[in-house]
Amino acid sequence: MKVAVLGVGLIGGSIGMAARQRFGAAVVGFDPDAGTAAEAEAAGAVDAAAKSVEAACGDADVVFCAAPVGALVDLVPAALAAAGDDAVVTDVGSTKREIVTALASEERFIGGHPLAGAETAGLAGARSELFDGARWYLTPTERSSGLLYDRLQRLVAGLGARPEAIDADAHDRLMARISHLPHVFANALVEGADADDARVPEAGPSLRDATRVAGANPAIWADIYASNREALAESIDEAIARLEAAAKLIRSGDMEALGDWQAQAGESRRALLETSAGAGPLRELRVLMPNRPGSMAELALALGRAGVNIEDMALHPAQDMSSGAVTLWIAGDDAADRAAELARELGHIVTAEH
Repeated sequence: MKVAVLGVGLIGGSIGMAARQRFGAAVVGFDPDAGTAAEAEAAGAVDAAAKSVEAACGDADVVFCAAPVGALVDLVPAALAAAGDDAVVTDVGSTKREIVTALASEERFIGGHPLAGAETAGLAGARSELFDGARWYLTPTERSSGLLYDRLQRLVAGLGARPEAIDADAHDRLMARISHLPHVFANALVEGADADDARVPEAGPSLRDATRVAGANPAIWADIYASNREALAESIDEAIARLEAAAKLIRSGDMEALGDWQAQAGESRRALLETSAGAGPLRELRVLMPNRPGSMAELALALGRAGVNIEDMALHPAQDMSSGAVTLWIAGDDAADRAAELARELGHIVTAEH
């Protein structure tokens, strides 16, 4: 397999390292900064550094566009133009609606977003284990090729991540709440602190923890704020309403209600952070479906909306390509039963292995 990585910073470099080390892919990297591309080759993030998008993508099976959100609107179409008809092109941007809408008619493009990062940015922070256990969102549409979705999903899983299909709009609303809003809060908290007050460090631990991401990478975050402006503004409005309710409660001085509020917040945080060390026992489902545009994306998105994650999958097209079988591996009996029910509701035939 040949993988092209366009942009070899933290994410792109880590993709290249993991693809080379974990399944022996031949990785070609391109970066607008020729020096960075050469460093990526020297660091083992890519096998070879290409001098252009066209040279990197020409015979690639999978193309990862690992550039800032604002650059993707030009980079992804360039990659699609340079890549072959049977190549899948994806990105790693943290907002999806704009790019997915712009390329909605392109069956070879499937948006992506790995929830992985590090305190250090750039190639120096790249490592092959960056994606281990990380959620990696994929945003197929009704035009997406099922075969290409299968290839991308399996590759992402091979990098160590846990792929999950999600609608692009739902993705951006989710990211606004759980990722982008905390950055806005951190900025606002820093603005409200008096940096000239010598007493601030004495009361510092909570403020320092809450503002760790304040001011992070201005160029990247300006892109994110602008591209997800509507969803983020709505999340800010909702947060303001919650803060106003909190102010009213605090002004009441109701000790019992305040204690309940604090305890509930603790429970909510624990629930938010509860994750298993592994996927757990898997159930295998075989789904028979017609080979038509969007059928795989329809199923994957239905499962994603129901909170059912596909831990692994494989496609088995019929010889005449009119239909095919999709083998899904789902963690947990309840989730597998729900997946089977949803697949049947979509009109597919499902058999399950226990």
